[in-house]
Amino acid sequence: MQKVKKFFPYLTSIVVVLAMACFLAFPARYTHLVLEGATLFAVCVMPATLPFLFLTAILTRQRVFQRAAGKIAPLARNAFRVSGAGGLCAVLSALSGYPVGARTVYDLYTRGAVDKSETFRLACLSSTSGPMFLVGAVGAGMFKSAALGWILFASHLLGVYLVSFLLRFTAKKSTVSEVPKFALTKNDGNPLMDSVISVLAVGGAIAIFYAFSGIVCDALSLAGLSNGFLSAAVTGLIEMTSGCKLCSEIGNMYSVALSAFLVTFGGGCVLIQQTIFLSRAGVKSLPFIGVKFLQGSVSALFALGFAAAIL
Repeated sequence: MQKVKKFFPYLTSIVVVLAMACFLAFPARYTHLVLEGATLFAVCVMPATLPFLFLTAILTRQRVFQRAAGKIAPLARNAFRVSGAGGLCAVLSALSGYPVGARTVYDLYTRGAVDKSETFRLACLSSTSGPMFLVGAVGAGMFKSAALGWILFASHLLGVYLVSFLLRFTAKKSTVSEVPKFALTKNDGNPLMDSVISVLAVGGAIAIFYAFSGIVCDALSLAGLSNGFLSAAVTGLIEMTSGCKLCSEIGNMYSVALSAFLVTFGGGCVLIQQTIFLSRAGVKSLPFIGVKFLQGSVSALFALGFAAAIL
């Protein structure tokens, strides 16, 4: 692990320099891709993400949220070793999608609703896409099958929740509070302003990583490695939406499994969106990425089994 930490800054510097060189050598090509990514965010992502960020920010500040957290606490504690507030955070994430779960984890942590000892497990549990994206955009929109979208959504949640269930054994029961405690003060911030700033950070990540995926696709083409599955995998590891789109063009059960992996892992773009919030809640990035890779692998296995039965 220490060797990885020492090597990582050098690898990051090399990637940054190469990306800068591409932008300088082909400004028209890659600045246009940034614009395409920003347009994708403005047209498809922001209308769905901003309302959920705003509404969850308001909801988690209400006393009714605290009461509901108390009701769900036994189930959340026994299943995942998280508090009742953490359990509700996972529900909101599953309904809303990235990066609402990560933002809610940070929001609850800063106000004392969840303890630092549970933030890592809660971050992994609340790192989910939503049905609007998987069923609507990927299933119906890309694969032309809403039923396949539901299969992807089910595989996605099974992978996330199964691994999160296993993570419960890394925690002591005494570290999870029976009743959540909230520090509701006048310094909680403005929900609308906080949500707008958060969604702009998401938009910036999408625009940048959309261009990065274009650079990688061009590099694969130049190297003669632009076969469909490899392009989908590499592109999706950078920006998952583009990867899922390429998977839909392949259209077999292996491309469905790859889509499940990419959506669950998140790719660089979604991981950056989440770590923007999670790092401020004390969640370490490398272990979190490792768990996301495991969750993605388990989701892919579920999706492969489901897809083999219907395709």
